[in-house]
Amino acid sequence: MTDIATIMQTSPVIPVLVIDDAATAKPLAEALVAGGLRVLDVTLRTPAALEAIAEMKKVPGAIVGAGTVVDTDQFEAVMKADAEFIVSPGLSQRLGDAIVSSGTPFLPGIATAGDIMRGLDMGLTHFKFFPAETSGGLKALKALAAPFYQCRFCPTGGITEATAPDWLAFDKVLCVGGSWITGGTLAEVEAKAKAASTLRH
Repeated sequence: MTDIATIMQTSPVIPVLVIDDAATAKPLAEALVAGGLRVLDVTLRTPAALEAIAEMKKVPGAIVGAGTVVDTDQFEAVMKADAEFIVSPGLSQRLGDAIVSSGTPFLPGIATAGDIMRGLDMGLTHFKFFPAETSGGLKALKALAAPFYQCRFCPTGGITEATAPDWLAFDKVLCVGGSWITGGTLAEVEAKAKAASTLRH
C-alpha cells in the first residue's frame, strides 16, 4: 500500500466526484485516467458511492479513494469496497484513530491550527484544507501553514480551473481537489483532465 504523500503527488488535481448512478462510474474513471488524472475521490454523498468505488477500481491505473467519510461505520463500508485512501471533511479523534491504526492512507480535513495539532498528535502531516475558499483562501492557508513547516496540503472547496494554478504555486500545496473537471461529456471530461494534469508548481 502506498502512502498519502505519494498519492497526493501523483496528479496536481484530484477530481472530487459525486456519483448518482454507478453505471456512469467506470466510463468517467476511464476518461479521467486517459486525461492524466489517476487519483479519484468518490464522495459518500450518494447511495451509489460504494458501488461506484468498486466500478472505478476496475480501471487500470486508477487510484480510487473514498471522500466525505465522517464516521467509523462509513470507514468500514469503504474498506469493504476496497477504497485505496480515505478523505474526510474534518478530523475527529475516533475516526482518525481508526483509520491511522488501519494503515490506510488518510487525508483529513482541517481549517484551524487546532485541527492540524490534533492531526500531528496522531502522526499525520498531510491534510485537506477545507472548505478552502470560504476558510480564507490562499492567504489563510499560507498563514496557517507557517508554524507547521512539516505539513503539506490539498486545498479543496471552491477551487476552480482559474484559481488552481495560484494554489499549486504555494510550495506547501501538493495538489488541489476540484469538481470543475467532471461536468460535460466524457470527451469534455478527458479534455479538462488533460489540461488539469499539466498544472504544476
